[in-house]
Amino acid sequence: MGKIGSAIKMKCPRCGEGELYDRTHLFSLKGIFSMHKNCSNCGLKYEKEVGFFYGAMYISYMLNIALFVTATVGYYMFFEEKYDWRFYIMVYLLITFTLVRWIYRMSRSLWLMIMISYDPDKKDTIK
Repeated sequence: MGKIGSAIKMKCPRCGEGELYDRTHLFSLKGIFSMHKNCSNCGLKYEKEVGFFYGAMYISYMLNIALFVTATVGYYMFFEEKYDWRFYIMVYLLITFTLVRWIYRMSRSLWLMIMISYDPDKKDTIK
């Protein structure tokens, strides 16, 4: 699957097998943001130190900016003459609030992909 496939499927960045999150369903209300401490397959500890995932904020910001630019260009190219700009803002905010859980998870997954090398043969002992 490789690193990018692991990041998109939210799997362990080292082995590509273990799940990153406790719950795989995005729309459950409990525990949506809780991650496993270690990979169930290779034993990789996901959070290397306190504050390790602060860097994922930048990736989240990039994903949000990409969404905003795409939505804005799409509005001006296809819908500007049909719909008022207030309707565009309302729809954009609805889309953003709907995708916030996915963006949060994806930014952490991509951050792990950047920081950890892909090595499916390596195993750690879980402490």
